[in-house]
Amino acid sequence: MSVRIADLTIGEGRPVAVLGGPLLVELSPSVELDALAGPAVAVVVDDLALVRAAARLALPVILRRPREASLMEWLTAADRCEAEGNPSVVLCEAVPDLALMKAARAESGRPVIVDLGKDAVLAGAAVAAGADGLLLDPDAPSEVVDAAVEDARLIGAVVRPEAPEDLPQARAAIDRTDAALAVILERRAELAGAIQRLKPVGGFAGRDPERERKVVAAMAQRAPRLGEPGLRPIMAAVIEAGLHAAEREWPARASR
Repeated sequence: MSVRIADLTIGEGRPVAVLGGPLLVELSPSVELDALAGPAVAVVVDDLALVRAAARLALPVILRRPREASLMEWLTAADRCEAEGNPSVVLCEAVPDLALMKAARAESGRPVIVDLGKDAVLAGAAVAAGADGLLLDPDAPSEVVDAAVEDARLIGAVVRPEAPEDLPQARAAIDRTDAALAVILERRAELAGAIQRLKPVGGFAGRDPERERKVVAAMAQRAPRLGEPGLRPIMAAVIEAGLHAAEREWPARASR
């Protein structure tokens, strides 16, 4: 199941969405319902008694679980919204209880997002746990938004399978995967540099072919499409690039 909010489609193999801004209106008893339908693109509800009223607005509903609500109460409220004729329901965990979020996603089949407030520290954990999206306060600092977007892009590319339906979507998925790959390659080069400083013989002279063979064999278990024949030249290039980087950073050491 997926839900469309503005230009984002949440769920069903889509990239992890990052939501926020003034067009996500929080519904409360004091809000004039008729005034919401025009400017808002979605309504956020955390008072389960207001679910039916929210459903009648014909806007996507982000159903945020109250702290005291059980999983069953939360999912029942979502079903009540759909029974009112509005199937565009996104569950939102705000505590956050990531185990409960995973259970809600598994039992309901609905997309689930995590409300981060103004702090992106749990963004990566939420994405890794299976969140379809991240919700930020409208006035969250720009650096928090940037951090959440980066975590959604990088960690989502590694742990969340995508189902692109056309060439632009497929290329966008490749771009996200390449971004994650670049971060991993940079980390590997940094660690390889540390190894060069620790080895008795550094640089190209200190290469260990048997160790490299074991690395490729272990990676092939995680990359069966490439297998050892495909991975061998890739890892040779990666290792050599790391050694060249180490030479640039530690020329005296690499020449010994």
